[in-house]
Amino acid sequence: MLEFFDYPTLKLIWWGLVGVLLIGFAVMDGHDMGVGTLLPFVGRNDVERRVVINTVGPHWDGNQVWFITGGGAIFAAWPLVYATAFSGFYWAMLAVLWALFFRPVGFDYRSKIHDPRWRSFWDWGLFVGGAVPPLIFGVAFGNLFQGVPFQFDELLISTYTGSFWGLLNPFALLVGLVSSAMITMHGGAYLAHRTEGALQARAARGATAAALLTVLGFVAAGLWLRYGGIEGYAITSAVDPAALPDPLAKTVVRSAEAWWTHYAAWPALWALPALGLLGALGCMLLLALRRTLAAFVSSALSMAGIIVTAGAALFPFILPSSSQPQASLTVWDSTSSHLTLGLMLGATVIFMPLVIFYTGWAYRVMRGKVTVEHIHRNEHSAY
Repeated sequence: MLEFFDYPTLKLIWWGLVGVLLIGFAVMDGHDMGVGTLLPFVGRNDVERRVVINTVGPHWDGNQVWFITGGGAIFAAWPLVYATAFSGFYWAMLAVLWALFFRPVGFDYRSKIHDPRWRSFWDWGLFVGGAVPPLIFGVAFGNLFQGVPFQFDELLISTYTGSFWGLLNPFALLVGLVSSAMITMHGGAYLAHRTEGALQARAARGATAAALLTVLGFVAAGLWLRYGGIEGYAITSAVDPAALPDPLAKTVVRSAEAWWTHYAAWPALWALPALGLLGALGCMLLLALRRTLAAFVSSALSMAGIIVTAGAALFPFILPSSSQPQASLTVWDSTSSHLTLGLMLGATVIFMPLVIFYTGWAYRVMRGKVTVEHIHRNEHSAY
């Protein structure tokens, strides 16, 4: 791909591709996490909870490819971001991994033993594995808008000066609530599409409540960011997009208007938050009309709108620094080499369509409703 794209273009392409991977993770892995979040509340007995689990049981591990690929892409395309973020968010990332540990064990062993206490424990384990990661990822996004306390020395060795508890500030927790709500909305819409009867009705009510919470939280976060005294970041020095990575070779200032600069310059960008809001409201309406597949698509569009809204506001910043603004990592100064980005793009062009193809094929083969009768007929093979 080197002969087709110059270095600045590849930097922009990979900024977009990482965004696509984040959206893919939210849509694909997000709906089974949302189902896990709703599991203890929509399933009133053991059979109903097995129905809930079986809607995502055959797919959840395949959906993890978006999570793994996203992390791998950040590592390869933005090594400085990967190293700095995973140092600063070390305990937060461990909390995500600890929560995710409940998922494979819960899915595989939950129904192996006919003991109510055993099954109840793993039901709540699947809840933790579904609810905690979106919350923490949202908190991380909330901290990006406020800046992360890290700095570089002259050898570009980063030092993180914050704490885990410092990440749990009020604005970040609000963004975490939005993240958790939109994932729950998406999972509820999927669950309503794959079930029927009373279980479907409870899933639709859960998704509707989560969609309303998504709308209110998203609007509240935007107003807080605009009028709550949170300063954004802006580059004031000249930027050479073709330069080799050097995050200290720029001047950065903070101002209350910085995160809104792009929206003021390009009013068409307001379509992005509009998509986030209208998608969630559309999900609520479509669930009321029992158009469950359309509701699932609408919730996916809502999540895409919310994620891209944040990305458009942050651009070109990826990881702003609150303690040394000059050290903030951006699209232009934290990427891998031209060769690395080009080789990765070539691999992506080949393998991403394959991932999309086999994922679509798997969902097509295993489409349809999961019912109580299905669980009784497949007592020893169902999850």
